[in-house]
Amino acid sequence: MYEAAPTEELARHAAAGDRAALDELLAAIRPEVVRRCGRFLPCREDAEEAGQDVLLQVARKIGTFEGRSRFSTWLYTVVANCARQKYRELKRRSAEQPTPIDADRHADPRTTSVIAGSRLDLLEALDRLEREHPHLVAPLVYRDLCQLEYAEAAERSGIPLGTFKSRLHEARRQVRPWLSAAR
Repeated sequence: MYEAAPTEELARHAAAGDRAALDELLAAIRPEVVRRCGRFLPCREDAEEAGQDVLLQVARKIGTFEGRSRFSTWLYTVVANCARQKYRELKRRSAEQPTPIDADRHADPRTTSVIAGSRLDLLEALDRLEREHPHLVAPLVYRDLCQLEYAEAAERSGIPLGTFKSRLHEARRQVRPWLSAAR
């Protein structure tokens, strides 16, 4: 019915209650959602699992999409929240149920991806930032991870552009030493 319809149009129809548009929207955004989750989570399986959580959230909450901003902006918020939640869940599960290291499956630090390590460091830094300065998390996530334009990120954060820039600067200042220490 909506063959080759742009994602924004599908999102508007889905938000209005059109089930066929929602089904097509979910199928259309799935690859991008998993790719975006992969920016946060280094393990492909974890990114795919977070991607499923995102799709579920989109299906459940599409009615809250009002179309005032682009759907992609709204989706980035869902992706960021689900990926960070998945990371917290994995961290908690690991702490609660430490598993013995299987020598065949244990990653050799000499061959482990630097990118994967830096993503974990970033997630740790975001976790710490959220505990210590929760109002600084959204600006950092929207601008530096989601790579939204300043005005769009400020609008999504619900704060004036000047305040957004100030908080982003402070968030970067807070996180920088934590990331440097992790290396």
